[in-house]
Amino acid sequence: MKSLLLRLCVAAGILFAGLTTAFAADSKLIVALLPKSKGNAYFISCKAGAERAAKELGIQLLFDGPTDSNAAKQNEIVENWITLGVDVIAVAAENREGISTALRKAQKQGIKVVTYDADSMPDARSFFVNQATPQGISHALMDEAARLTGETGEFAMITASLTAANQREWQKYIEARLKEKYPKMKLVAVRPCDDLKDKAQSEATALMSANPNLKLIMAICSPGVPGAAEAVKQAGKTGKVKVVGLGLPSENRRYVKEGVTDSVILWKTEDLGYLTVYAGVALAKGELKSGAKSLKAGLLGTFAIQGDNILLGKPFIFNKDNIDQFNF
Repeated sequence: MKSLLLRLCVAAGILFAGLTTAFAADSKLIVALLPKSKGNAYFISCKAGAERAAKELGIQLLFDGPTDSNAAKQNEIVENWITLGVDVIAVAAENREGISTALRKAQKQGIKVVTYDADSMPDARSFFVNQATPQGISHALMDEAARLTGETGEFAMITASLTAANQREWQKYIEARLKEKYPKMKLVAVRPCDDLKDKAQSEATALMSANPNLKLIMAICSPGVPGAAEAVKQAGKTGKVKVVGLGLPSENRRYVKEGVTDSVILWKTEDLGYLTVYAGVALAKGELKSGAKSLKAGLLGTFAIQGDNILLGKPFIFNKDNIDQFNF
């Protein structure tokens, strides 16, 4: 779908004689990619993969998002893309329920909708490009935390926000795993950092001050891991308070090598952006339909589909032994 408004925006300022050429040049499929926060290195890495896929597919990619975790701003951007008449909207939802109304509106306008990283309500999109199952992510985090603490003692959690749908889901499974397998461990606090490293550092400092017996900080958002590590380092508690979490190797390499952070758990974020664009384009072209069992995504190969979830794969543990092998 291409609205006249979108074409006029692209062709603004061009003389009538050149309009046909301008429209022809702008006839590419348009995929709009919405992160939770566009300055977050995690989503910058997703963007890099998305750009690679866009180039391979010969489509136009739009990338915009809030400067911080802001559900209302996400809605505003989606509304703008509806007005522009893009072909596909791909969203990492900050607020699962909040974004869904706008996405349903987009679908009614003929725009194809997929989600990635963090899902909306199922009826507000066609497919969710899932980096890993909530159980897989949560079990990996909790099991690693238990290993590092000897399965005993107090730990705290830093999350991006208390409303982020994917992190609420992870927290639920982390707590279930804790109750099921590690009765001698205790989660003493959960603190939001608004997807900001500096705030994560402040929260980690406050957590250590309020909980003198704290043995580990688990950060389940990418800025939270280096933020917590810096707090532990500055407090002189390297080795005494362990750090583990979901994060990028590039942001945590120094702390891992210094022994402040023991391990970082994630997936290949560029591949997540890449797969999301391929899924959106396949959906727009009618090549991806409800009931599909797999999706071929360019050079990355074929991915399994379970229900309406396109699965990227299992989480990966980065540590001192392997972190130099990765450059994202």
